[in-house]
Amino acid sequence: MRKIRIRGYGVSLPKKTVKFGEQIRYRLTGEESQFNLAVDACKKALENADLSINDVDCIVSASAVGVQPIPCTAALIHESIAKGTDIPALDINTTCTSFISSLDIMSYMIEAGRYKRVLIVSSDSASMGLNPNQKESYELFSDGAAAIIIEKTEENKGIISAVQKTWSEGAHSTEIRGGLANLHPENYSEETKEEFMFDMKGKIILSLSKKKIPEMLTEFLKENNIDIADIDMTVPHQASSAMPSVMKKLSISEGKYINIVAEYGNMVSASVPFTLCYGLENGMLKTGDTVLLIGTAAGLTTNILLIKL
Repeated sequence: MRKIRIRGYGVSLPKKTVKFGEQIRYRLTGEESQFNLAVDACKKALENADLSINDVDCIVSASAVGVQPIPCTAALIHESIAKGTDIPALDINTTCTSFISSLDIMSYMIEAGRYKRVLIVSSDSASMGLNPNQKESYELFSDGAAAIIIEKTEENKGIISAVQKTWSEGAHSTEIRGGLANLHPENYSEETKEEFMFDMKGKIILSLSKKKIPEMLTEFLKENNIDIADIDMTVPHQASSAMPSVMKKLSISEGKYINIVAEYGNMVSASVPFTLCYGLENGMLKTGDTVLLIGTAAGLTTNILLIKL
């Protein structure tokens, strides 16, 4: 076990909400930005942890889409909350599962003694890249940010195990093709604008996920000598309204996972940490619980992480 604990957390949402039937989605207004949400979540996490930024050893931005190509988003966040310090700042990106990847990676850094306390923040503004002609994705995604501070502990809690796998046959089922080196912004036009928007083939992703993830989870549990019944709660990426069918496929029963898709939608990289914060804030997750974090991301990448709170 990599002995870490969650010291504090914070979330930030846009003021505006839109409804699609019974589904509520959060969308940025002209006065707001992804960057502002990230900074706000960081400040709330520090306050919740009763810490100042000087108590943090490293700042990690775990977002699917950065604020700008260069510098890394973490450096820009650093400018707002840690300017004048030399706290290291870096980005870790596996799109929707960036938080799980960051939690996994940084727990090793803490265990090795490199850092004692790390601030991880995930933020995304999906609405900026959605294609109104793709109803499935246009009505699914929300904007938001969540920040969590982890620290070294001597208590019997922390990361029990984690695994990540990528099946690149799904690499082009969730993508934004334009905007960087592959398709430079100079190529943007009315004719090419959809190349610069989010493109998702939901049925293909769901089919691939249902085929690959059950086997991956079974293997993970077997390797760690853990039964699905030993897990107190699952915190899944809020990928879509198909979550119940996916959870059933994984033998995770209703009431043993957090489902807030209807109320908040898919917040991309912020989805898992936001759901984790939601569970902590609402008493669904408690000290001593064994919790499974699981999510799929563009790639197709899947992350599983087991943590004892």
